[in-house]
Amino acid sequence: MILDFSSQIDYLWALLPEVVLAVTGLLVLTLDVFQRGARSVQSRTWVRWTAVAGVLIALVANAYLLRFDVPVRSAMIAMDSFRVATNFVILGATALGLLFSFDYLKREGLNIGEFYFLMLTASIGMMLLAGSRDLIVVFLAVELMSLAVYILTGFDRKDPRSAEGSLKYFLMGAFASGFLLYGIALLFGATGSTNLALVTSEVARGARDGNFLLHAGVALVVVGFGFKVSAVPFHMWTPDAYEGAPTPVTGFMAAGVKAAGFAALIRIVTVELAPAASVWMVVLWWLAVLTMIVPNLIALAEDNVKRMLAYSSIAHAGYLMVGVVSGGAVGRSATLLYLAVYAVMTLGAFAVVGVVAGQGDSRGSLADFRGLGWRRPLLGAAMVVFLLSLAGFPPTGGFIGKLYLLLAAVEAGQVTLAVILVLTSFVSYYYYLRVIWKMYFEEAPEGAALPEVPGAAFRIAAVVAVVLILVAGLLPGRAIRTAELAGADLAPRRVVPLSQPGAPTGVSGTSTD
Repeated sequence: MILDFSSQIDYLWALLPEVVLAVTGLLVLTLDVFQRGARSVQSRTWVRWTAVAGVLIALVANAYLLRFDVPVRSAMIAMDSFRVATNFVILGATALGLLFSFDYLKREGLNIGEFYFLMLTASIGMMLLAGSRDLIVVFLAVELMSLAVYILTGFDRKDPRSAEGSLKYFLMGAFASGFLLYGIALLFGATGSTNLALVTSEVARGARDGNFLLHAGVALVVVGFGFKVSAVPFHMWTPDAYEGAPTPVTGFMAAGVKAAGFAALIRIVTVELAPAASVWMVVLWWLAVLTMIVPNLIALAEDNVKRMLAYSSIAHAGYLMVGVVSGGAVGRSATLLYLAVYAVMTLGAFAVVGVVAGQGDSRGSLADFRGLGWRRPLLGAAMVVFLLSLAGFPPTGGFIGKLYLLLAAVEAGQVTLAVILVLTSFVSYYYYLRVIWKMYFEEAPEGAALPEVPGAAFRIAAVVAVVLILVAGLLPGRAIRTAELAGADLAPRRVVPLSQPGAPTGVSGTSTD
């Protein structure tokens, strides 16, 4: 089926997964309104499982996008396999996030339809951000995603930490949006268009002419996305927001927002703005270095597991940045593969933390994990798989993802980044293995609260997450091939070699794939 975007119906087909989620969100709110008076468990079951069913239908609709042939490359919405693959990551993270949240919401008295609506709305914004080919649509997608996540962060109004995290996230997010919007305005002033297909050709001309507006616009756009992906030094909001947010929301933020941010960073900066590599390459190189080193060192001293995982999430943004800087089809494929694995293992780790923390997230320290492996064997085993994958141990998907990132970095000549990635991964072993040590080699004190037995939805999601991580580690061929096809489909049209005086060793211009 051919989409040439000559009619509005073509945009409806192009946005089919987003439309499905929007309809599902409205249906969830409607069901919740009619069942507000009914406080039975069964009445709430309809609301939450409707949200999950909508995400599953959106997954099918996303696969259906591969049937379309799009001869037009200048449309506002991308129709390539990279967008489809990124949508699968975002929708998968949303489905797991919803399933992991059921027990938590019931325990904390937050089981209302607005939560599921906001999760679906945030997912729509994430998918639009990953697939936008117009800077105005990019900004609208960022705001749609961000506003929903701000509210989700402060969803537990009884907890002052949640309100504090939401306020900090909102203030810093608004600051980042200002950078992004100002950068878009400067790019429009330099190129005369917000459509990325037209911007690319103007950027190629402007990069050679030393256009100041263009260079300033590219720099501000990079800074804006640096905030969204929690790159150092733009990470200061992340630990407080992650710690204060309801734990399922924290996992969803760490997985979904990061996936959307990196997908947009790859598409907009490294592909469409590839001719201006002299502006952004060195900046991203140093962001990658700082984001790998700083959070790993801070996490060593953290006693709160949730906050430790927040710094771990920042460090993984640094690992992902290595793939972005590496460039080319291999770098993009490695980043996409690691995003998929990272989303699953991060969601799983935060979900286990939410169970152990108990009512009001009051038991989140390392000491609260003592003996967990023997007191709750299945929960402990799942946590071991998630932590080992985060650390990059074989035979988990995290090992394959890091190995692919290393191969991409070495192939691109980014040997320094590859070495830093390996060394910082070794540093992270300490704080990941410390949790496992507490679970299996230290006994819980007498009278310590026993973590509740998770419900069926949690168990289903945990089993799926563990299986996906192990399959990605033991049988990675299919996942790697899919990532390679998606990365190759997102090829830059025109590239200007990088010639930056004093650039770090190994930094080179992006080449045509």
